[in-house]
Amino acid sequence: QVQLVESGGGLVQPGGSLRLSCAASGIIFSAYTMTWYRQAPGKQRELVAAITSGGSTNYADSVKGRFTISRDNAKTMVYLQMNSLKPEDTAVYYCYARNHRTFWGQGTQVTVSS
Repeated sequence: QVQLVESGGGLVQPGGSLRLSCAASGIIFSAYTMTWYRQAPGKQRELVAAITSGGSTNYADSVKGRFTISRDNAKTMVYLQMNSLKPEDTAVYYCYARNHRTFWGQGTQVTVSS
């Protein structure tokens, strides 16, 4: 059974930092492109950051220079380090795995507010 389990969300003040984690099981993790998406209330789900099996990364323009995606294939984990958080980063953040099959996690809430 495939599982993607996100953790690390919470409430943080503007300018603060959070580190999201996604634990994957049931897949050959190293073969998958891993992506973080987010969805704010009333908005469409959007790509935040992705990392390929080879380690190449790409980011949404809105988070470049503030967020960093990384992966640990030995631990089957993907991370999203989020710095200089803004209120507009408030959303549910989802982990997504893509190869010949795709899988979603259940999401973790990030709220940026003073």
